Amino acid sequence: MTSRVPLSVLDLSPFGAGATPGDGLRASIELARRAEELGYRRFWLAEHHLNPGVAGAAPHVLLASVAAATDRIRIGTAATIIGNYSALQVVEAAGVVAALHPGRFDLGIGRSGSSALGAPPVRNREARVVDGLVLPAAGPFAFGADRFIAQARLLGRTDGDADRFEQDVHDILDLIQGTYVAAEGVPITATPAEGQDIQLWLHGSTAGPSAELAGRLGLPFGASYHVAPSFVLDAVAAYRAAFRPGVLEEPRVIVSVDALVADSTAEAARVGGGYAEWVHSIRAGQGAIPYPRPEDALREPFDPDIIDVVADRLDTRFVGDADTVAEQLDTLQRVTGADELLVTTITHDPLDRVRSFELLAEVWGLTEDRDTATDRVLSEPGVFR
Repeated sequence: MTSRVPLSVLDLSPFGAGATPGDGLRASIELARRAEELGYRRFWLAEHHLNPGVAGAAPHVLLASVAAATDRIRIGTAATIIGNYSALQVVEAAGVVAALHPGRFDLGIGRSGSSALGAPPVRNREARVVDGLVLPAAGPFAFGADRFIAQARLLGRTDGDADRFEQDVHDILDLIQGTYVAAEGVPITATPAEGQDIQLWLHGSTAGPSAELAGRLGLPFGASYHVAPSFVLDAVAAYRAAFRPGVLEEPRVIVSVDALVADSTAEAARVGGGYAEWVHSIRAGQGAIPYPRPEDALREPFDPDIIDVVADRLDTRFVGDADTVAEQLDTLQRVTGADELLVTTITHDPLDRVRSFELLAEVWGLTEDRDTATDRVLSEPGVFR
């Protein structure tokens, strides 16, 4: 079998209609256990607030339970939204888990700008296909500004706070390395994070500040095909163009993708039903709804108002049997040059989510190389200095 790049898992702790937030959180812990058994490299948690159907609002808290339930798989965030916390709060939260489970923690940092205080700007981009990879048009978003303003207020966000992103990243690095000195001239010891083996990642969806800063500092970078597929190549190119040796000797990119695998294409389509209204609920400003039951899902052709808002996500979600999805993942990796792929999967029934990752691990060859993959995860020689 041809050698393929590692696969990792991105989880939001979603839950379906009729389930509870506790169900979603417990499902995340079970998925992490299974992902480790299957040979996935990392298990990362996203941060989402005020969503009726997503329980992943406090990833650092949940990571403590995920870490306790696993032994080897790398764990972390993708991403901690800087601006929702101070640099010290982020470092201390990561440090608690890293101190208890050394050598496994990835701290992913994301920059939230205009979306924290209102709707993001619409960027025009025509649909195109690059070497078999669909890069859809960037359609109009229908974000509800009032909800985001309320969320920003509840999180303590202020206009312009995202402009401190670069300084926050430097502060996080200094606090972990033990080189931070406060403005008052006082050396600061960020116990228990100081000196811990915490790998810092920056995440971005465009050729913006995150990509450029990650490259300039020699940090690994996470690019988003599943949230902002139109701009993934721009983000990766900007990172590589800016890269200078730092924490890393050479660029390292992980690209996220939304994928769903089932035993047949027809079964994948059935289990995946509900995705359009789920994405629409996010982009319409109400927050992610509990994922619909397949029997209750809307069927194509969808209402034009829905299609206008979610078409890019529908066109770039990889759905099908294992061979079909693996071929699509190969294309994504080839075109982006990703060193790893980060897979997120949303279903109504968490067992369907687990089954998807099982089938994908088998076709990708993870289950044939679990032991040596574990050794690589813990050491990653030649990558991190």
